[in-house]
Amino acid sequence: MKKFLSLLIMLPLFVVANDNNKVDVETTGSQSNDNLVFNVTQIGFNNDTIFSLGGASNQILIKQTGNKNFISFVPTWGTQQGSGGDLNGDSNSLHFEQNCTRGSSCKESNIDFHILGDSNSVRWGQGVTLSGSSDTTFTSDGDEGGGVTLTLDIHGSNNALAGYQRNGNNNAYSEHDATVYLYADDNSFYVVQETDGKKTLSLKSYVDGNTGTISQSGSGAHNANITLTGTYSTNINLTQQSNSVQNYTLTQSCQTAGGCNISVTQN
Repeated sequence: MKKFLSLLIMLPLFVVANDNNKVDVETTGSQSNDNLVFNVTQIGFNNDTIFSLGGASNQILIKQTGNKNFISFVPTWGTQQGSGGDLNGDSNSLHFEQNCTRGSSCKESNIDFHILGDSNSVRWGQGVTLSGSSDTTFTSDGDEGGGVTLTLDIHGSNNALAGYQRNGNNNAYSEHDATVYLYADDNSFYVVQETDGKKTLSLKSYVDGNTGTISQSGSGAHNANITLTGTYSTNINLTQQSNSVQNYTLTQSCQTAGGCNISVTQN
C-alpha cells in the first residue's frame, strides 16, 4: 500500500489517507487561523486535497470516497497564496463531500473554492445527495460515476449555499458542471443537478439578499445561466426537468422595494 500524506499546518486535524491519496494544505501566514477545525477523510485512491489556507476561525469538513476526487484551489487563479489563500475570510463553515462507486472507471471530480468573505456557510456534495437545504448529512445511492465539477468563489459574506450533483441514472454517468460565484452578501440558495444528460449551471449574484431553489433533473442536457442584479433582492425558483433539452438564461435587475419574485418551470 502506497501512502502519501503532506501536512504543513499546526491545527486540530483528523486525516485518513492511503493508496496515493494526498492532503497538502499550507498556511499563508497572513492570518492567525485561530480555533480552526479541519477534518479530512479520504477513502479510496487518487483523492487529493490541496490548497493554501488563510483566515481565522473557519471550520472545514472534507470527505472523499472512491477514486479521482479532488478538492483544491481554482486552477484559473492558482493558489491565491499571495492574497491569503483559499478562505482568507473568517468564521466560514464548509462541508464538502465527493463520492464515486465505479472503481477504476471513475471520472475525475473537482470541488474548487476561494471564499474571501466572512461567515459564509457552504455544504456541497458530488456523487451524494441532500434531502433539502437544511439537511446536514449526505447520502449515496451507491451508483455514481464521478466526472462532476464545481468552482464556487464567493467573495461576499453571510451567504448560505447548499446543494449537490449526482449521476448514475440509467448507467449514463454524465458530467454535470456548476460554477457559483456570490459576490454580494446574505444570499441563500439550494442548488441541485442530478441524474444524467449534461446539465451545466452558472449562478453569480451582484446584489444582497437573493434567495432561491434551482434544480435541474431528468436526462435532458438543460443548461442555465442566472445573473441577479439590481437595487433590491430577488427570490427565484427555477426547475428544469424532462428528457429533452430545456436551456435558460436570466439576468434579473430588481428595482422594486420589498424585492421581486420569479418562478420558472420547464418540463
